[in-house]
Amino acid sequence: MESLLVVLTWLSALGCALVAGVFFAFSAFVMRALAQRPAPEAIATMQAINVVVVQSAFIAVFVGTTATSAFLVLMAVLKSGDSRAPWWLAGGLLYVAGTFVLTIARNVPLNDALARCDPPSAKAVDLWSRYLKEWTWWNHVRAAASLAATAAFVQALK
Repeated sequence: MESLLVVLTWLSALGCALVAGVFFAFSAFVMRALAQRPAPEAIATMQAINVVVVQSAFIAVFVGTTATSAFLVLMAVLKSGDSRAPWWLAGGLLYVAGTFVLTIARNVPLNDALARCDPPSAKAVDLWSRYLKEWTWWNHVRAAASLAATAAFVQALK
């Protein structure tokens, strides 16, 4: 069991770091580049990204890290006397709540609304303005939560 906990902590740390990197890239330059394009073009591009992302290896990392993080939260509760337990709990809650749940609650509904619009329409252009601000704000939060979770899991490995 001890070896499994070490492996799962490593996998969680690496998964959180990969996800944080993807979210950071979107916050640092992808969304900024899309904001510089005409709205219909940016909308069509983001619609394509949202289709491709769910068919990519990113989803396996995103969901797999949720599973390992949730398991480590359970282990933190069951092994509360273990010196790693507070780090497992912090890392797991940061990732599950601040990344996975936040994605489902905030970013996915915005993506779904964008998917239903016709890029050249006036309604879509209005939606894009709101989408760009809100989606990017929540993405900043997801990036920070994923990075903080990475740090907690790394601390658990000491």
